Amino acid sequence: MQNLYNIVAELCASIVNSCSEEFFVRYSCVSPAEKRRIYKEVQAGVGTLFLTKPEDNLDVLGEESIRELVPADLTEEYFSNLQTLIERFTGNGDYYAMLGLLQILDQSMALLLNEAISEFEQESFSIVLNTNRESVGVGILPRCSCVWERKHRLVHRYNNLESFLYNILLIENSVLGELIDEHYFLKKDLFPRFRERNAVKIAATPLRRERNFKVKLSDKDKIQYFNIAYENPSFEADNELIWKKIWTAAENESDIVVFPELLGNAETAGYVAAKIKSLQPAEAQKIPSLIILPSYWEKNRNVVTVMDKFGNVICKQNKQNPFRKEFDGVGYLEQINSNLVVNVLHFDGVGRIAIMVCRDFLETEYMQQLMRCFKLTLIIVPSFSTGSYDFRRSFDLCAHEDCNVVWVNTCAALIKGKEANFQDIGYVRKRISRNEDEAQMLYKMPICEGAFKGECAHDCIYYETIQGV
Repeated sequence: MQNLYNIVAELCASIVNSCSEEFFVRYSCVSPAEKRRIYKEVQAGVGTLFLTKPEDNLDVLGEESIRELVPADLTEEYFSNLQTLIERFTGNGDYYAMLGLLQILDQSMALLLNEAISEFEQESFSIVLNTNRESVGVGILPRCSCVWERKHRLVHRYNNLESFLYNILLIENSVLGELIDEHYFLKKDLFPRFRERNAVKIAATPLRRERNFKVKLSDKDKIQYFNIAYENPSFEADNELIWKKIWTAAENESDIVVFPELLGNAETAGYVAAKIKSLQPAEAQKIPSLIILPSYWEKNRNVVTVMDKFGNVICKQNKQNPFRKEFDGVGYLEQINSNLVVNVLHFDGVGRIAIMVCRDFLETEYMQQLMRCFKLTLIIVPSFSTGSYDFRRSFDLCAHEDCNVVWVNTCAALIKGKEANFQDIGYVRKRISRNEDEAQMLYKMPICEGAFKGECAHDCIYYETIQGV
């Protein structure tokens, strides 16, 4: 299997490095005659890829004639024939045939990639399937399906290779840049209600109006910075409230619960894990599949902990881009260090989920970089922000690529003079059917009246369902 993954990665790299955007646009309109020519050449060279045999002399070969491979098919003869065919296409500069072959391989590998997903589910985290990523410059992974993602997701812009792949997730090192990707394939039993609903119910909470930290200002190397300093060393009341929100989300059969930025603490993850593990089995079944805990600012890192319904920490996502804030008209930069790690959660039916902490989502180049690399289908944005306008504008960048967004802010960010920015404390931007009212695309989380008076009943939690289209 490893040999196959490396060959496919090398073929992808050859196409990426040799073909222009114009080539991909032209290939998207390739003629039926050219497709038949490619299919017949591939069938003659690697017959294992097809249900029919070359001697059948069929005039029409299409997707329905492609055979899904099993491990027993991966013989020395198969690899020899495949390599010979690729070398012939490459030597002739026949890039139409190279891409056509890659599409055939993409379809034929469906079963093998499903098996790879099952293996990945048993690992703490995963790296790409091919071992030659460093030398060829691309990585490949199984591409989990998504019930709200169109099969022809990128039909509006056939100008890159990944537009033509459906079972293979292609990650180009040149697009990823300095970032480090870590992948988590979530176990099939983690979302027990998904198969029945074909949907994900999300709970989001602004948590509270009160802050549990102070902002400290400093300057270093000619730059002015601000830091977060928490005031309460025990955080017992904070963690009780966080747990109350998780349990409320559980009673409302939520699959994911999302908290805002900065309102966590060093003890939150341990506290929540202990609470979950103390539950009786019937109660434990209700806990949301994914818990996006409020971020915690410590040692110049702003970190969101992602926990599963069993109380296990799946990953920790660092904020990558510092926030700039003005104090008395002077600009200060959030003094955080990035670790450059991007965690991507994979689940068949939901696709690929990433956490972008507040400012990360507003850095358009960074956000689009992750969208391009991982074909994200759900972005979760915990925030502590005095504004919402820019976040709504960024939603639109995700919309045409079938990526839904959950953004939740907190009333603790509300300051005098900015009340107009807090009419809504969060949004869910989702893809809907063409037959639905467009108003359903944006779910608003209206702020409670008490927030503007400095009052907080600690009972705000909002629910929305993202479903198949």
